Amino acid sequence: MKNFTQIGIIFLFFIANSSAQQEKGIFGQENWLNNWTEFKSNKKDYGEATQILTGNISQYKKLYSKDVYLLLGDVFVTNNAVLEIEQGTVIIGDKKTKGSLTITKGSKIIANGSETNPIVFTSNRGVKKAGDWGGIVILGDAPNSKFGNGSVAPYYPNLHSNEYANVNYGGQDSLSNSGLLKNVRIEYAGRQIGDDRYFSGLLLASVGSKTRITNVMVSNSGGNSFEVWGGKLVLNKLVSYRSNGNDFEFNQGTEALLENSLAIRSPYISNTNGSRCLKIKSYDDKADFDFNRSKTFVSAKNLTFINESENLESDIKMNLIREAIHVGENALLTMSKSVVSGFNPAVILENKIIINQENLERIKFSEMYFNNCNGNIFVEYDSNNEDLENWYGNSAFSNVYSNSANYETFIETRRNKRPDFRLRINKIIASNEVDSGMRVD
Repeated sequence: MKNFTQIGIIFLFFIANSSAQQEKGIFGQENWLNNWTEFKSNKKDYGEATQILTGNISQYKKLYSKDVYLLLGDVFVTNNAVLEIEQGTVIIGDKKTKGSLTITKGSKIIANGSETNPIVFTSNRGVKKAGDWGGIVILGDAPNSKFGNGSVAPYYPNLHSNEYANVNYGGQDSLSNSGLLKNVRIEYAGRQIGDDRYFSGLLLASVGSKTRITNVMVSNSGGNSFEVWGGKLVLNKLVSYRSNGNDFEFNQGTEALLENSLAIRSPYISNTNGSRCLKIKSYDDKADFDFNRSKTFVSAKNLTFINESENLESDIKMNLIREAIHVGENALLTMSKSVVSGFNPAVILENKIIINQENLERIKFSEMYFNNCNGNIFVEYDSNNEDLENWYGNSAFSNVYSNSANYETFIETRRNKRPDFRLRINKIIASNEVDSGMRVD
């Protein structure tokens, strides 16, 4: 009996230890993608609109699942109003009037879907395409790093002068609350509004930490899937699928924790700005950056970035694949326990970053799993990455490297209805040997 008990304890210890070691990339005892996500949204018919949303919503309003709503033009929730959306509700963005939904500073959205009955924002076209409608914009009262406060007025070319107050963002309340998005899908958003400007599927500008964003999927966006300007947020269980822009972009002094989230890229899809899984920067124009304010800092844990290429070598030669992660000057990133699979290379640091210990300590990669990437970490426009490989390849960071196909690496990538992008059990072999793999430019 004693021996049996000891064997049981040893077995449980082994299982627990094995589970802890495998906790790279997205994780969970169950596949949390089940039920609420949709990877074949072009096959879905949500029916015709029965109600129209237009103009300003200036007092409490609730949307019900018995109706299908049409966003006609740019719809603003104003005057500190609350827009509540019942689980299972469908909201359609109008292609002709370039529909969008903006939650203005001080107002809230409460979109609380369920796993089996998510809330869906989608296109009203029969044949849906990326960029059919605008997207969702949430403007808050938290700090950002711009001089003064910000405005998203360029996103609304038909805005009247008396409406400019509705498109401002930023303030001093890092704890502000703009509401809740949970079990929500945003499909075919990201309309183009200029030569190099697109709506994002979900834009969060100066949104405060009491706002909850979890279990949100943005698919087939014409612009970025998720874009965050300033603010202070925890983002959990986000999914970006086949975005034409970046999957996750952070800018303007954002302080964010991004965890247990997934980005799936296609090598054949990109807009004029190019596209990556993760882009982190502190400014677009240095002249707009207030150095007395915080730089962008993102802590990223348990992310999975996958490139869907079926012939990685050929697609790289055709310049269809780029890096998964791009880090800009004066931005800080701490990334751990994440999987990067099938990119060219895994990471690019902006060439304005001086490679020294001080700067590299601000850009940390630890317990990473780099799989099947054509090179790991490089400075932009420089193919000599020996210093970076020596730094990040140090055993203290516990980064591991492998070369295997996605279908071998993840539990189930080829099943559209219920894919599972968690790592296969015991897939990771603890190896610190770096395969630098020269990039193809």
